[in-house]
Amino acid sequence: EVQLVESGGGLVQAGGSLRLSCAASGFTFDDYAIGWFRQAPGKEREVVSCISNSDGSAYYLDSVKGRFTISSDNAKNTVYLQMDSLKPEDTAVYFCAAQILTNWIPTMHTYDYWGQGTQVTVSS
Repeated sequence: EVQLVESGGGLVQAGGSLRLSCAASGFTFDDYAIGWFRQAPGKEREVVSCISNSDGSAYYLDSVKGRFTISSDNAKNTVYLQMDSLKPEDTAVYFCAAQILTNWIPTMHTYDYWGQGTQVTVSS
């Protein structure tokens, strides 16, 4: 059974940091890309960052470049999203998702597997 479990969300003041984790199981981790998405109330879901677990190549949404860092620990089947200099507009539910690399394009939104999401709230 495929599972993606997010953790690390919470409430933080503007300028603060959070680290999200996505623990994966039930598939061959190295054959997949992991993406972090977010969805705020009334807004469309957007891809924040994603990484190939094969070669480590990564993609970032323009608005998070320089503030967020994605990394993958293949030994632990876990992907992290380090979020620094958080802004109120980063407030959203953050989801991780897995997509097999043979069908992966960094800007795509239709991933194979999804986690349940974790809330991130940034207060001003």
